[in-house]
Formats: sequence, structure tokens, C-alpha cells
Amino acid sequence: MTQLLSFIKKEFYHISRDPRTMLILFGIPIAQLLIFGTVIKSEINDIHIAIYDQSKDETTQQITNKLLSSGYFILDENLKSLDEIDAIFKRGKVREVIVFENDFGKKLIIEGTAEMQLIVDASDPNTARLATSYTKGIVNDYIQKLYPNVKMPMQIKPEVRMYYNEEMKSAYMFVPGTMALILMLISTMMTSIAITREKELGTMEILLVSPLKPVHIIVGKVIPYFLLSIVNAFVIIIIGKVVFGVPITGSFILLMLETILFILMALCLGILISTAAKNQMVAMFISMIGLLLPTIMISGFMFPIENMPEVLQWFSHIMPARWYITIIRGIMLKGIGITFIWKETLILLGMTLFFIALSVKKFKIRLE
Repeated sequence: MTQLLSFIKKEFYHISRDPRTMLILFGIPIAQLLIFGTVIKSEINDIHIAIYDQSKDETTQQITNKLLSSGYFILDENLKSLDEIDAIFKRGKVREVIVFENDFGKKLIIEGTAEMQLIVDASDPNTARLATSYTKGIVNDYIQKLYPNVKMPMQIKPEVRMYYNEEMKSAYMFVPGTMALILMLISTMMTSIAITREKELGTMEILLVSPLKPVHIIVGKVIPYFLLSIVNAFVIIIIGKVVFGVPITGSFILLMLETILFILMALCLGILISTAAKNQMVAMFISMIGLLLPTIMISGFMFPIENMPEVLQWFSHIMPARWYITIIRGIMLKGIGITFIWKETLILLGMTLFFIALSVKKFKIRLE
């Protein structure tokens, strides 16, 4: 019994001295709990809206103030015509446009009913449902408090119109996000494992004494996975189109060029991971744990970034998948061109160049 207790004590001591084991046992569960607890929410916050008020009377102003004071909505712009709606949705910030009809307040008093239109960007169907539900709830609450003693009070009839996804198919949200997730993990993980495998097998020494330069070694390792990832991306797009009915309303060439840029960035990140990893298991661990959960949770894949705590919103800026998901949703669902996604494209390009420079530098150091 004494020997068993001594052995158990030794194991506890061994575990406590291993930082990687402690990280797996305590660090990852705590991180997952904090991320899941703060990201997964059934409410919305700070949804950007635009208003086209054709009436501009006291009633519409009171409804607008009630919406904005609720804490759920932020007024981004007052529109001057219906023609501005398409452009403001393509910019990607505004999620809902509220349209008040002419003589809104007068019709509500005289006829007992008035109509308002809710036009929603449904490229993210979950956010669209929540936005319309919250808007209707706030408007109904306004009417009930205006006439609290009337059983059948005056009615405001919201007409809902969904942009880019009229049938509210969840595939419109999941196919682009899944594409980003798959390309990110496969490109990064396979590249990092391929290079660390050379270290484990001892064949890196053979490459060191060959005429190949570090750049040649990196390019030689990357090109096969680069070409295979392009094929993989093409297959995902076709399956999304044929099986799930996700449209490609924009330029297919632009979509593939942006996808190639994202793949290059992921491959360069894989090379950077390989310079820090000592073996294949460590490379796989970093790729899976370091990229899988953040890509799913804080890239905008499944949950709106606006709903997250401010710290996670700032952290999401360094997630490459966030920018790529914005790009492909815009091209596939909204049909936008480079004019509307140039900022996201430059961010991905900057990340790619940064990872290339850092990878080459670290690779040279390791070779020396």
C-alpha cells in the first residue's frame, strides 16, 4: 500500500511538472468554458440598422428612439431613398433596414393600423431571425404602453423581407463557414506536419547539405498542398452549389482568387507552426487546438461577432477566417465585387506576407 501511494505521489509530481499536461487538464477546459459562455448567446447586441422614414412624424421618432434605447440596435444611417438599401447591405455593416410608410402616425390614429417594412440581411439567418423578432417585440411593446387599457389596440403591421436568403436556409451560413474551416485546418495542419516529419525522420539533415536553399525547401513542401487545397476548395464550392443550393451570385473568378489567397495564408501559417513544433504531435496539437475552436467560435462562422464581449471582438481581428468568411459570403450571396471587400483582401494579403517573412526568418535560424 505504501508503495502504491508513493507511486501515485510520483505520478502527481510528474504531471504537475509537465506544462503541456497541465495546459490540457486545466487551461483548455477553462478557455473553452469562458469562450462558450461568452460567445453562445440567444440575444443580440449592437446590431447596426438603417432607417428610411418617409413620414418623419412624432410616432416614427418615438419608435426609433425606443429601438435605439433598447441597447440592441445602433443607428448607422438615415436613408434618403429605397435605392440606397442594396448598397448599404453590400457594405456589410448594416443588418436591418426599417422603412416607415408615408403618414405613418396619421394612419395609425385615423385608420387604426400603420405599416412598416423590415428588410433584413439574411446571409446570416440566425441574426436575421433575432433582429426581426426583437424589432417586432419592441414595436408591439410601444403600442401596448401607448394604449394600456384597450384590449385590441391600434396595430402596426411589420412586413418582413429577407435579402440574399429569402427561404432562410441555414446552408447559406454554414457552407461558407465550413469551407473556411476546412481549408484553414487542412492547409495549416498538413503543411506543419509535413515539415516536422522531416525533423523526426532525420531527413532534414539531408536537405541541409543539399544545394537547396531554405526558400526552395519551403516552396517544395508547400506547392503540393497548395494545389490539392485549390482542388479541395473547388469541390466544396461545387457541392455547396449542387447539393445545398448555395448560389454564387458574384464573380466565380474573384471567389477563386480570394480562396487562393486564403490558402496561401494558411500554408504560410503552417510553415510558421512547423518552425516552432518539435514533432508531428505538437504541430497537430497547435493546429487543431489553436485554430479549430477560435475559427468556429470567434470568426463569425456560427455566432455574430457583435454579440461577443469587446475583448473577443478585438481578438477576432487576428483570426484570418473572419475576413475570409466575410469575403466569400459577400461574393457568393450578395454578388459584391472587389470594391466592397478590398479591406478584407488587404488584411489577408498582409497576414500572408507577415507569415512568409517570419517563417523564412525562423526557418533560417533553425537551419543554422
